[in-house]
Amino acid sequence: MNILETKKTSQEISQLLSASLPKAVSYQEYRATVSALVANGLSTGTVQNDALANYTLLNDKRMKRLDKTLKFSEDIIEGIAKINKKVTWLVLTESWCGDAAQTMPVMNKLASLNSNIDFKVILRDENLALMNQFLTNGTLSIPKLLMIDDATNTVFSEWGPRPSKATQLVAEYKNTHGTLTPEFKQDLQIWYTKDKGVNTAEDLLAGLLLE
Repeated sequence: MNILETKKTSQEISQLLSASLPKAVSYQEYRATVSALVANGLSTGTVQNDALANYTLLNDKRMKRLDKTLKFSEDIIEGIAKINKKVTWLVLTESWCGDAAQTMPVMNKLASLNSNIDFKVILRDENLALMNQFLTNGTLSIPKLLMIDDATNTVFSEWGPRPSKATQLVAEYKNTHGTLTPEFKQDLQIWYTKDKGVNTAEDLLAGLLLE
């Protein structure tokens, strides 16, 4: 997979956005796609194997649960309600990504609270030219959420691949152990369950307020 780290100008990034946005789908369409993939033992992307299919199955279950159970504090709800400019939240993702499954339902529910926020989904591997402009430590880490000012078609904030507290946990573990073990990844999923989307919602609201 080609990773091009040369940063483009804001005008060039705007052109990449214009090329990718027509391919974007709604969260509901993405969820339907993932459910269909699960039914056929598949995942998004050109690479297909049992591991990716199993991750997609687990993520479909996670998203279903979160879609039903997510609740936000009054502070978050009031903060989202104050956004009075048209913005697009464009997330790059893949069905097998565990962090995406834990955070995309939060993005969707927050966006549903304010008609000024349009939440759209595109696949990372089908939009590498855009993804390459928003790397995390030189990697194609997902999910990556771009907050776009609709009036100027420019990215004013980006988020991902994990909420801030989870990012800290990952960094501390890597500093001690060098790499993320399967056991740690399982512990991280438990952290997400206990957090109930709170840290992600706080981060996303903070990103919106940068506008």
